Amino acid sequence: MPAQRLHIPLPDAEATAALAAALAPRLSPGDVLLLSGGIGAGKTHFARALIQSRLATPEDVPSPTFTLVQTYETPETEIWHADLYRLDGPNSVLELGLAEAFDTAICLIEWPDRLQEVAPETALSLAFSDGASPDERLLDLSWSDARWAAKLDGIAPC
Repeated sequence: MPAQRLHIPLPDAEATAALAAALAPRLSPGDVLLLSGGIGAGKTHFARALIQSRLATPEDVPSPTFTLVQTYETPETEIWHADLYRLDGPNSVLELGLAEAFDTAICLIEWPDRLQEVAPETALSLAFSDGASPDERLLDLSWSDARWAAKLDGIAPC
């Protein structure tokens, strides 16, 4: 399947969190989201909102910048949130156990360029960038796996 794309303007942090919460219940084990964008682009904010919306009991969702990976148990599945910024390539990624988690958990991966050839071809890519105002973000989603079209159907205006 050729790559599909969706462009979503996010006027503020609340819109980013709302989109994450809307996408969260559509995800299932084996879904991998590759979150890219510069520092402060909204990757962690999106991941935090998505994770919190799936938790049975509210809890703090810290950035995994220093721990590299945080895992969360939800009623339906495990969620892995990884920040690969400090890693130097795919060998380090394999040591974290991410390759196995790609098949069994929902995985949210910040700085996915570190994955290189380990990145799943079935992943959904979310590229965050700055918008016209300080609070606005632009989100470009892309995928080649047909299942994402159904999961994203009606999630946001094109």
